Amino acid sequence: MKIIAALALLLSGTFVMADDTTRYVTDQLEITLRSGQSTKHQIIRMLPSGTPVELLETDEETKYSRVRSPDDGTEGWVLSRYLDQQPSARDRLAKTTQQVQQLGDDKRQLQQTLKQTTKEKERLDQALSVADSKIEQLTRELDHIKQISAATIEVDKANQNFKIELQQLQSRYEQAQNTINTLQDGSNRKWVMVGAGIILLGMLIGLIIPKIRWRRKSDWGSL
Repeated sequence: MKIIAALALLLSGTFVMADDTTRYVTDQLEITLRSGQSTKHQIIRMLPSGTPVELLETDEETKYSRVRSPDDGTEGWVLSRYLDQQPSARDRLAKTTQQVQQLGDDKRQLQQTLKQTTKEKERLDQALSVADSKIEQLTRELDHIKQISAATIEVDKANQNFKIELQQLQSRYEQAQNTINTLQDGSNRKWVMVGAGIILLGMLIGLIIPKIRWRRKSDWGSL
């Protein structure tokens, strides 16, 4: 019952906006379109059930309506009771059935799209999780590199201070070496002078001693 009610509501809502001048042949196999307002008038053509026609006028006394066929513009008279403001139930049912089938197809398509979207979301969530893990790993590596860089800077500073101290020590060493060389040069000159003095003293002694001996021999000979 709910399905029938829904279909009825859908049917009424689907055709409620129909043109007021449009009429539909009711659920009969065919009706006659005549040249006048009686069964004695000539039949112009047969109108199958569900054929839309344009309502031109209605005669309340004869219960006939003058209509025009929209496909070729043919005009004639039909019994008013065979006209309806809505398409025939058979046509409405066929159209509604088609709409229901289309809605079913759309629903299946949406379900398939939702399924694919869900899979894509899961894939993206997994990729996002991997990206988060990679970012966390890179962040830890960056912090480690920063620590190493800070330690390297401290080492560089220590090396610079060490180089300065080494240069100062080298300068002091060179000064001390110059002082030692100067002292050694002075000491060498001193010893050279001492040695020269000793040599001169030895030469003097060598000259004086023979004379002393010669004088002693002369003194002994005079005795």
